[in-house]
Amino acid sequence: MILNDPPYGTERSYNGLRLAIALKKENSNVDVNIFLIGDAVSCAISGQKTPDGYYNLGRMIRLLITKKVSIKCCGTCIDARGLKEESLISGVERGGMSDLAKWSLESDKVITF
Repeated sequence: MILNDPPYGTERSYNGLRLAIALKKENSNVDVNIFLIGDAVSCAISGQKTPDGYYNLGRMIRLLITKKVSIKCCGTCIDARGLKEESLISGVERGGMSDLAKWSLESDKVITF
């Protein structure tokens, strides 16, 4: 799964994470990989604060990591936004186009949001 949009302001990344959670709920043995690219790398910033009752992508990412979902952020995109790897949620890895290419070739389906 490839997410492109920022964590808030649109609901694309939110809906992508919702789908990933639903896939794991339907079949806990299904392999799900998520690659965050462009503004979506901000979805993996630790310590997100949202209003009560509002979705929180950081919590959703932490849940997916506990469900053995691999999540990588585009390293070039992290650098371009001045983010530090230390600011990412524990379990989210820095990745690159070679990781995305490998996952795409290994996948039965690639879904983008």
